[in-house]
Amino acid sequence: MMEGKPVRLTATEVAQIWAQYMNDSASVCVLSYFLEKAEDMDIKPVIELALHLSQEHLRLLSDIFGKEGFALPYGFKPEEDVEFTAPKLYSDAFVLHFIHQMAKIGLTSYSESVSSAVRADITDYYSTCLDETMKLFQISKDVLLSKGLFVRSPYIPHTEQIEMVKKQGFMWDILGEKRPLAALEIANLYANIQRNAIGAATLTGFSQVAQSKEVKHFFIRGIEIAKKHIKLFAGKLEESDLAAPMTWQAEITSSTTATFSDKIMMYFTSMLISLSIGYYGIGLAQSPRIDIGALYNRLSGEIQLYSEDGANLMIANEWLEQAPLAADRDELIKRNK
Repeated sequence: MMEGKPVRLTATEVAQIWAQYMNDSASVCVLSYFLEKAEDMDIKPVIELALHLSQEHLRLLSDIFGKEGFALPYGFKPEEDVEFTAPKLYSDAFVLHFIHQMAKIGLTSYSESVSSAVRADITDYYSTCLDETMKLFQISKDVLLSKGLFVRSPYIPHTEQIEMVKKQGFMWDILGEKRPLAALEIANLYANIQRNAIGAATLTGFSQVAQSKEVKHFFIRGIEIAKKHIKLFAGKLEESDLAAPMTWQAEITSSTTATFSDKIMMYFTSMLISLSIGYYGIGLAQSPRIDIGALYNRLSGEIQLYSEDGANLMIANEWLEQAPLAADRDELIKRNK
């Protein structure tokens, strides 16, 4: 507060609460459907918790938008974007993995929101979101472990002594010989395989129930890209005699009944693409080996083109809601004339 007037939200804070509203409104839709179809009594409470958090976030974010005088995003609505009478599309085990991955991503995004928030109430809000998401992450991990569904990354030998890098060959020597993968390289390759596997399975379900032929073909293209990236990343692990994680295609039912609107499925797909681009950037930054960096660069370019095509498809169907923009000074000057 300053002289009795509330401090305005920064552009960063506006961007974060707007994006979170969109994400949580979409999450409420799919989680409500997952809960409606859940049969496993160990997994059902995890879905209930995830749904409750998203619903509470929407309530609090709506209050913030109202107090600031910002238009509330339209977002997504269960009555418009979900057909609850449709048969089950994903297994409960897959839903549990999906929630665990989304919680893991939430920990990263909420940490960023806390670190960039300025106003005390926004900082407190995102600190609470971070704590809640940590709880969801831990609970979902515990259930995965208890059911034998948690997939661990590979093990490497213990480090018995400290060593310093002595030659440029640590990155890639002049003869093109490659050293074994470093721990960070393994971690990023493994995590990116897991995320692509979740993405491929998600898009498989989407492609089965999509109503538009264009949208269906877009999802099929995404599945092919994800499978290709899994194969390339797995190949890097196999060079160091490390196993790649499992895929999730078997966890999709044979349902072809319209379940989610094409609009919300395109939104989730665009979100997954954006996350991939970000994680590939991290993999590139943390991979000293030149061949791995070059691979991340090449695959990032491929999914950026895929992302652009998805955005064009959403724009053509009027599904892409516009985020808040800076003032167009040129346009304001023209109006005044």
